[in-house]
Amino acid sequence: MKDNALKVLIIGGVATGPKTAARLRRLDSHAEITIIERGDILSYAGCGMPFYIEGVVEDYDSLLKTATGAVRDAAYFEKMKGVKVMDNTEAVRINRERKTVTVRDVRGGEPKDLPYDKLVLATGASPFVPKMEGVELEGVHRLYNPHDAKAIKEAVDAGAEKVAVVGGGLIGLETCGAFVERGCIVTVLEMMPNLVPALLDIEMALYLENYLRERGIDIVTGSLVSRILDDGSGKVAGVETADGRRVDADMVIVAIGVRPKTELAVEAGLEIGPTRAIAVNEHMQTSDPDIYAGGDCVECIHLVSGGKVYAPMGSTANKHGRIIANNIAGMGDTFPGVTATAVFKILSYNCGCTGLTEKMAKELGYDVVTSLCPKRDISHYIPRARFFLVKLVAERGTGRLLGCQVVGEGDGVKRVDVAATVLKFGGTVKDLADLDLAYAPAYSTAIDGIADAANVVRNKMDDLAHGVNPVELKRMLDEGDDFVFVDCRGRPAYEAGTISTDCTVNVPLAELKSRYGELPRDKEIVFFCNTSITAYNAERVMRGMDFTNVKFVEGSIKGWPYPFELKKR
Repeated sequence: MKDNALKVLIIGGVATGPKTAARLRRLDSHAEITIIERGDILSYAGCGMPFYIEGVVEDYDSLLKTATGAVRDAAYFEKMKGVKVMDNTEAVRINRERKTVTVRDVRGGEPKDLPYDKLVLATGASPFVPKMEGVELEGVHRLYNPHDAKAIKEAVDAGAEKVAVVGGGLIGLETCGAFVERGCIVTVLEMMPNLVPALLDIEMALYLENYLRERGIDIVTGSLVSRILDDGSGKVAGVETADGRRVDADMVIVAIGVRPKTELAVEAGLEIGPTRAIAVNEHMQTSDPDIYAGGDCVECIHLVSGGKVYAPMGSTANKHGRIIANNIAGMGDTFPGVTATAVFKILSYNCGCTGLTEKMAKELGYDVVTSLCPKRDISHYIPRARFFLVKLVAERGTGRLLGCQVVGEGDGVKRVDVAATVLKFGGTVKDLADLDLAYAPAYSTAIDGIADAANVVRNKMDDLAHGVNPVELKRMLDEGDDFVFVDCRGRPAYEAGTISTDCTVNVPLAELKSRYGELPRDKEIVFFCNTSITAYNAERVMRGMDFTNVKFVEGSIKGWPYPFELKKR
């Protein structure tokens, strides 16, 4: 190293830290780069841990290796990257006035100060563990690092059968799916009214919940876990909710979420943002220009709302690392923000979102218009075609796309990526519908499902389509609203099974022009079919007959998010 080599200290060795170090080494062959990591494992695949518990990933070390099979340990970084790693080393304090960091070996020894020219905070996040009775019992686990994953897998291997997952967010559900695949009896407990409330609107969450219940998972929402029960020997026996419900379990997973690790930054007097994460500018600099921060410890700009959000994601953390390295090397790079894209897989369902949910958009004051469409991911005549339910959220006056959500067996994640791209550039639903997306029957439909969903929004904005959300329809049915519920499919489909209610009648679309007189003009008429396409056509026919109070059920039977049986007529 040169005598005047740039001294760069990086606190954190999981995602942003190693990415910063690797990129900076490629840009500056002389810099003295040191990673300080409190733990004993580096740059691990945290998002792969549920797949290890499930058994899809058989080798524990796979979570710690590169694609070529090299373990990413301290020796690897020294040999392959020219980066010094001090693992099992805690950063105790940042001394900004002296530009040093006080560190100590967690296994013992005296503290010492390390000098820096540039400092990078990549301290990440820590799991939120509530202060509740029983949280330290044997059999209670968090899923924070591969050590946790290994302990959980060993417990299942040893015979743990009944699992209570406290928290119905992304981590909780991915872990839940792993347990089900292992043959465990699983209960998911979420204090909010629906699962993954930060990612999915109520009808999308209910659609997912309905599927999970069909797969044998017990879902408890709107109920706070008040304590974890002791079997009398210091081992977990189950959980109890605030409303008195008991769930027996021999393993409890606490997956309530994560919080940014900001202690060092706070003590050093660095600015903390409104999300309680570290505030950074577009160059990933903190309020001290010689200290950068990235990954799960910082907040980001939301590209749709323009506000600050805390959106921890491994993909974002790696982007941050590259940008920090570029700026330390003098390249002047910027990070624009995120659309808060998140996807996850649970059993055979693919789920995801990007942008704002309808609930978020309304809270921010947007006048929104939405669509809810069950679509096939590829052409219907290809045997492996599967449905996914897609919801789009747009601004009514401008048509600007605000968000997208998907749930289902079909490849909805591909469509989330398309929507995220449109959101990044501030596009509209027309822009989305007009995209020149790849088409071949084995990969998509001639008009892709997300383009169809965009066109539904456009039809609503043009006052051509008038949908009833299934949540609203369920309220109408439960409260006995006076309306006519019309199954507009052909007679054979109707007789094979319909949503049978006191107000359900069958008037096939093909007969509607000759039978429209059977339907009253003084009542609301709501059409449904399998996927809403026929029902929308029925609405257009009726409005052509000067009926004005006509709507269709968005999603219809395929998108119905509640448990029900199609009853034969």
